[in-house]
Amino acid sequence: MAHPSMLRKLVARYEELSAPGADAADPRIKRQRDDTAYTLCVSTGTRDIRDALRVARQALAAAGEPVAVSTTSASR
Repeated sequence: MAHPSMLRKLVARYEELSAPGADAADPRIKRQRDDTAYTLCVSTGTRDIRDALRVARQALAAAGEPVAVSTTSASR
């Protein structure tokens, strides 16, 4: 399992790339979202992004880490 701060950044990045207004038609955005989803799955030992997000959020809550992050800090 990845460190909670890394999980927090991955969750925020995935949500940023999946948010309304993210250009889903842009192949670069789609690739970044797919790469982030893959990394989240590997980091949480899951195979589905929904499961990965659930496990990551549970791990963050258990570690006392905030689950939500501003998108500006997620890309750093």
